[in-house]
Amino acid sequence: MQPFTHIIAATDFSVAAERAVRRAAKIARQLGAELHLIHVVHPMDLYLGSELSFGSQKYYEHKLQESGKSQLDTLAANLQQDFGIQPEIATRIGLAHTEIASYASNKANGLVVAGARGENESNLLSLLLGSTAMRLLRAATCPVLIVRNMEENHYRHVIATVDFSAGSAEVPTLARIAAPEAHIEILHIFELIQEARMRRIGLDNVNLNKYHNDALIEVDKKLGKILTDQHDNRMTHKIVTGYPATEICARATELPADLIVIGRHGMSGMQEWLLGSVSKNVSRAATCDVLVVNQHHEVREQ
Repeated sequence: MQPFTHIIAATDFSVAAERAVRRAAKIARQLGAELHLIHVVHPMDLYLGSELSFGSQKYYEHKLQESGKSQLDTLAANLQQDFGIQPEIATRIGLAHTEIASYASNKANGLVVAGARGENESNLLSLLLGSTAMRLLRAATCPVLIVRNMEENHYRHVIATVDFSAGSAEVPTLARIAAPEAHIEILHIFELIQEARMRRIGLDNVNLNKYHNDALIEVDKKLGKILTDQHDNRMTHKIVTGYPATEICARATELPADLIVIGRHGMSGMQEWLLGSVSKNVSRAATCDVLVVNQHHEVREQ
C-alpha cells in the first residue's frame, strides 16, 4: 500500500521548518518515497515600503534565490548523511503557499510537510491571513502534514477522526500508512447541534433520549465496520459527545496522541474564512502533528 510516492518538505530554514524537514525525511525513508525540498523567496515588490526599482527587485530576488539554493544543498547533504536518501531541491519566487501547492500538484501521490509557523510569520499580515501552513490547507490538493512535535520519534498514538463524510473516508487508511507502528484510535464526535435543534422544536426528553441512544448505536455499528474493513488489530474506536474541534484536541491531549489525521471538507469561501472549518481549527489548536486529507485525495493500494 503506497499512497505517498513524493514527500514535499517546505522550508524557510527556521527551527520549525527543520523539524518538518526531518519528519518528511523519516516518512520518505519509511515509505521508500522521493523527498523534495522546496524554498520559496518572497517577491520584493510585496514588502511594504519597498522603494527599489523593478531591476533592483529582480536582482535581489535572484540573489536570495541563489542563497536559498546554497542552503538547500547543505540541507540535502545533511539529510543524505542522516537518512541515507538524496533529496531533490527546488527554489521558487512568489507566495509560499501558492508555489508549494503548485509544485506538489505536479507530483503524483504527494504529501506536503510544513512547520506550524516559520520565523518570518510573526508580522500582522501573517497573523490576519494565517501562517503558510494554514494557507496550504486551502491551496494544496494533496494531504498536508503540519509538524509541531518537538521529537522526531516514530508516531506511537494516532487519532483518526471520522464523521462518515467523503472528506473522512480515507482517513483510517492514511493513518495506518503514516504511522505503521502506532496504536490508532478511530474517533467520532457525536455533535450536539442536531439535538439542540430538536429540543427547540419541542421534542420531549423521552424522545430526545431515544434519538440519542439510537444514533449512538448506529455510529458504533459504522465504526465497527471501519475496523472490520481495515483488518488491523492496532485500531480501536471511540465515540465522544461534544463540539468536534474542541473534543478532538482534548482527546489528543488525554491520550496523549502525537498525530491527528483529519479530513478537510465542509465550509468554504467567506464562511470558512470567518468561522473556520473543523480541520483548520484542529490544525491551529492541536499541540501535536496534524495530517489533513483533502477530500479529493484518493488512496491507491498497490
